Amino acid sequence: MRHYGAGRRRCAHEHRAGRCGRSRAHVSRDEARGCRWSFGVFGRPHALPGDRRSVVAHEGDARLTSLGPGRLAAFRIRELVERGRRLDVALAEEVADLESRDRAFAHELSYGVTRLRGRIDRLLASCVHRSLESLDAKVLEVLRLGAYQILYMGSVPTYAAVSESVDHAGELAGKGASGLVNAVLRCVADAGEGTDLFPDRGSALADYLAAWGSHPRWLIDRWLARWPADEVEALVAANNARPGLYLVPLENSVSEALAHLAEVGIGGREVGLGTDCVELEPGSSPVAALRALPQSIIQDPAAHLVSKYADVPAGTKVADLCAAPGGKALAVAGRASFTIAADRSESRMRMIQENMDRTGRRLACVVADARRPPITGADVVLLDVPCTGTGTFARHPDARWRLRPSALPELAGLQEELLTAAGRIVPPGGLLVYSTCALEPEENEERIDAFLAQNDEFHVEATGAVQARFVDDRGMLVVNPQETGFDGAFAARLRRNA
Repeated sequence: MRHYGAGRRRCAHEHRAGRCGRSRAHVSRDEARGCRWSFGVFGRPHALPGDRRSVVAHEGDARLTSLGPGRLAAFRIRELVERGRRLDVALAEEVADLESRDRAFAHELSYGVTRLRGRIDRLLASCVHRSLESLDAKVLEVLRLGAYQILYMGSVPTYAAVSESVDHAGELAGKGASGLVNAVLRCVADAGEGTDLFPDRGSALADYLAAWGSHPRWLIDRWLARWPADEVEALVAANNARPGLYLVPLENSVSEALAHLAEVGIGGREVGLGTDCVELEPGSSPVAALRALPQSIIQDPAAHLVSKYADVPAGTKVADLCAAPGGKALAVAGRASFTIAADRSESRMRMIQENMDRTGRRLACVVADARRPPITGADVVLLDVPCTGTGTFARHPDARWRLRPSALPELAGLQEELLTAAGRIVPPGGLLVYSTCALEPEENEERIDAFLAQNDEFHVEATGAVQARFVDDRGMLVVNPQETGFDGAFAARLRRNA
């Protein structure tokens, strides 16, 4: 299995044989901490725990007054996520008024717990001695947060994580809860990651990957039916690693972008692999990077590869029918003579407008449902459809827990409807580019096959605009996280016969 330099460290607790040079089973908790890299998005460094000063959790709620603001924010974020709120949305809401140190702490803790929830719950269950479902939901979240701090945040001493968790539980549910949390977290600290508590990797791989790998079992079963076991293990590890933060300069070369960033103290490296991406060093602020290079976008290399794969001819009219947040539309606008960016969501359309204003690239923005395109024709139609997002579990770890098997046929039906509508506005000789950030065949190859079966005037057209390693034998773009360290992506260029 080749890994194409995503610049992400994986330590012994993440792999059967990690880069620390010893098998996971033989690396102690303290040794593993020596190379441990925790799991927050955007590569933020470990933050110091928040000051133990008086903080009111919500207006009118004066009970939670002795806990650090970062910890409190992480707790509220986790509560919202368990109720169905998107993790990135909850984070933005809850940390807006915090200092940068506390924002980083809340970010690290909430993303880490969400990503490793399955593993953490298994460890907690071995110490609770009754079902976790029988616990008060708030107390369970306190336990999850405390366990993550103990096991995966080397910046937080064990005694501090236990003490703050005990205080938090007491303020939420009284002395009984405090005693429970104290006993359980001390048990977790003594046991460590306890690999003997998990299913045997050799005889029960699916159970092992679901529990230790912290993924829904039904997804593990699907992937094992498609890929060799070592690829699925690599995918699970990639999903549990911290994703990189990438910048795509629209008007500068990569070398020029790196020089501009260095002038303001922001480090980075060239991603290469035929991309125009810069990976920012861990801890970098995307806001600061965009301030230094306003004619740039924050975009994963997988999404950037979709734009390159589209290979939009110069001087053409382009319509992006599911455009928000606008990265692909802005990327191709430099070659197009006219670009329409449509999205059904007014709030998401504002994201496009903000990116357009910053970069200086012009788009014709319109709020419209892609099932009823706002135009009658375009030389190139981009269709980045709603999907399961199974290629983005590292960046959006909550998505793995929200996803249900029933979503696949529902989304496939919507994707088919959108693809049919988009095909109608492609003129003879025109191009339709279908894309997802999913790994599932029902959303990717099967959708293309079904469309071509009903529309024989279209055919898949390959391109040399991206490296051959990203193109399958039919000419379609396939980017897998387990091979690249990037997000996952799929795209197909569908040319209408002239």
